[in-house]
Amino acid sequence: MEKFVFFGGKGGVGKTTVSSAYALKCAEAGLETLVVSTDPAHSTSDVFDQDFDDDPTPVDGHEGLWAMELDPDEEVERHMGEIRRRMNEQVSAAIVNEIDRQIELAHRTPGAYEAALFDRFIEVMREADDYDRVVFDTSPTGGTLRLLALPDFLGEWIERLVAKRAKSVDLFEKAAVGDREARRKLDEDPLIAHLQGRKEKFEFAGRTLREDAAFFLVLNPDELSIRETERAVAEMAEQDLAVEGFVVNRVTPAPDDDEQGRGATWLRDRVETERERIAEIRSEFDEPVVAEIESRVREVKGDLLAAVADELAVDVDPPPAEA
Repeated sequence: MEKFVFFGGKGGVGKTTVSSAYALKCAEAGLETLVVSTDPAHSTSDVFDQDFDDDPTPVDGHEGLWAMELDPDEEVERHMGEIRRRMNEQVSAAIVNEIDRQIELAHRTPGAYEAALFDRFIEVMREADDYDRVVFDTSPTGGTLRLLALPDFLGEWIERLVAKRAKSVDLFEKAAVGDREARRKLDEDPLIAHLQGRKEKFEFAGRTLREDAAFFLVLNPDELSIRETERAVAEMAEQDLAVEGFVVNRVTPAPDDDEQGRGATWLRDRVETERERIAEIRSEFDEPVVAEIESRVREVKGDLLAAVADELAVDVDPPPAEA
């Protein structure tokens, strides 16, 4: 199993339960494990009955298990604050107010959450040397796919920005001080250096996602969940990201044979429908089903979380070291 493991899927399918259970399974196997929530709902704290923030915190009662929750609002504020600081260092005082206004507008634009979260997301991967396994409980499928698409998209975008900035600086300095001084100014331009640093960060993310990460999709045995999973697999394939397997969650348990009445009849009909959907998943997709997890009456935490962990047929061993 790769160092970074992602559990994604549409909203409400049980990604937090599955990712937390897998993280617990890794920790109990002796791996130093960090589970990271990028889902704004943040149910990881509920699963472990413990509050988490954006710093890794030991999970009470589970040696080797750590957890953290990334808050989208806080990440956007931090991200925009860093942009404001950098821009204010580079521009004249006369246009600082306009810069602030534009940044405030950008704060509210679609994609601001994704960009801010992805910066923090990359930091987590880069600072993961203390852990054998990092498990990501991701936001619903659409948001996750936008995150995973960012390295290629932003890398190309930054290349164009660097080219335009280089041309602008070159022309301005040539007109002002001559070729030799212009070249020195171009090499020292702080904005170009920042853009190049961003590009290297996104290249690291793209490389890590393709070479050191495994992706699993969580779904429920219903038509909407299956169709969204189908779209997710196709979109990830376009980005050269392979799905390792599916976790079918919230499967309805069958009633005992001697149970009668309306409730038992309804349950049998539901179980039959769900079995048809699971058979459809197994036949339509090349990816294997690595677990069928039954619904529980109580919230999944404590001993129930350990039981779910046992049901996950997902490897925990790290990949063999290269010779």
